[in-house]
Amino acid sequence: MSAISQPIVILDFGSQYTQLIARRIRELNVYSVILPCNAPWERIEALSPLGIVLSGGPSSVYDEGAPSAAPEVLRSGLPILGICYGLHWMMHSLGGKVRTSPRREYGRTQIELQPDSALFAGLEARETVWMSHGDVVEQLPPGFRTVAQSHGLLAAAENSRALMWAVQFHPEVRHTEHGREILANFLFTVCRAAPDWTPGAFVREQVEAIRARVGPGSALCALSGGVDSTVAATLVHRALGERLTCVFVNNGLLRLREFEKVRKALRERLGLRLQAVDASQRFLEALNGVSDPENKRKIIGAEFISVFEQEARSLDSAPGGRPEFLVQGTLYPDVIESVSVHGPSAVIKSHHNVGGLPPGLKFKLIEPLRLLFKDEVRRIGLELGLGEDLIWRQPFPGPGLAVRILGPVTPEKIDLLQHADDIAVEEIKRAGLYRSLWQSFMVLLPVQSVGVMGDFRTYGYTAVLRAVHSEDGMTADWARLPYDLLGVIASRVINEVRGINRVVYDISSKPPSTIEWE
Repeated sequence: MSAISQPIVILDFGSQYTQLIARRIRELNVYSVILPCNAPWERIEALSPLGIVLSGGPSSVYDEGAPSAAPEVLRSGLPILGICYGLHWMMHSLGGKVRTSPRREYGRTQIELQPDSALFAGLEARETVWMSHGDVVEQLPPGFRTVAQSHGLLAAAENSRALMWAVQFHPEVRHTEHGREILANFLFTVCRAAPDWTPGAFVREQVEAIRARVGPGSALCALSGGVDSTVAATLVHRALGERLTCVFVNNGLLRLREFEKVRKALRERLGLRLQAVDASQRFLEALNGVSDPENKRKIIGAEFISVFEQEARSLDSAPGGRPEFLVQGTLYPDVIESVSVHGPSAVIKSHHNVGGLPPGLKFKLIEPLRLLFKDEVRRIGLELGLGEDLIWRQPFPGPGLAVRILGPVTPEKIDLLQHADDIAVEEIKRAGLYRSLWQSFMVLLPVQSVGVMGDFRTYGYTAVLRAVHSEDGMTADWARLPYDLLGVIASRVINEVRGINRVVYDISSKPPSTIEWE
């Protein structure tokens, strides 16, 4: 995972699949970077890319204000692969004609292709691909030829002399049976990329870069005990040693007995220089009466930074002196969802370690995992020698249980949710399903309903069980947990957690829902 390698640049025209393009390229050990489609050519050129991929998107090229890329992209002489809208924009910009298709193609489709095209080398004459479009290319620009068709409509075109290829389907989606091979042909045959985006290379280069940036100084690490911050801390510790001080804050919103368990693991197993700070009362006071989820995240982000600044002021005599740098385990999905930087993409929510940082931040940030997806972070963790029990912990939100308690946060609700969540995770682990799930957790609703226990009427809260499958957190599907398991969890929660008398199961996927409720 060499951060210095010449990348493949992906220009995002707003496709729901843009992140998948980046992931599939990285799975082939080639570094990829996503930029907004309207990125200035100077910004693209500065990366010295080996090739450019034009993503799909929801627009039509003939719409008013349709997204476009810098004209230099098509004059660069670099290998280019257009996908769906990327195909339409390329054809339209070069003098071809695009129109509304007489029939929309969506889902699996059989195409007939020309195996003499470099893009389809090694494939059969008929392939199953995934289509999702309402427009079609009616006339090719000069120099292009059709290299694939579906039901008489153009499915792929090329101008090999100009190093331009374009497909109507989505090779990045797993439903395209040989999409990986198509992307590999573009990367290795056309772009002549080297598969050097490896965990070992990433670790070596990040260690060197961190040492160069920090110099003789020191750093603080915002450590939660989750996979991301633990990997980030271990990576920076390799670069700085004792000049890294890890601060683990109990914000009062952690899972049951989490503070004690994580503190012991980080000190004894990883040998990190750790300061454990119990600031739970401070956080709960700041959150008193706050219901809006965005306000919760921003308050928690501001309180975290305030705690770190306070800790930094007490470290004048620490190795390297008072820290000037703050290490965070920010990941690529955090950045994507918090800041709208990719074409027409929208801001989904603020993450406490991205959009929630106050403008007066007194630290310089070190975010060594900022361009990685979760599965890549786990590969880095294994490269660093972390145990599988640490690597395969499910994601936990930075704001903690505050965003799993809908409405105002109170000590009573935290206690209820901690115990309900602990039961759910315990039973999912007992069933052998924990590692196969992306996340599994409980949410507490601000809804009370009537129940009956024994001969007594109850009026208790409703808890929601949420379990999803996902590759990177960008999309997710609800997990089909066995009914018997659901029954055991519901029965235990209702019987053992006084104050909850109803458990429901969330069967919504992302999109349209998010994984977390807030």
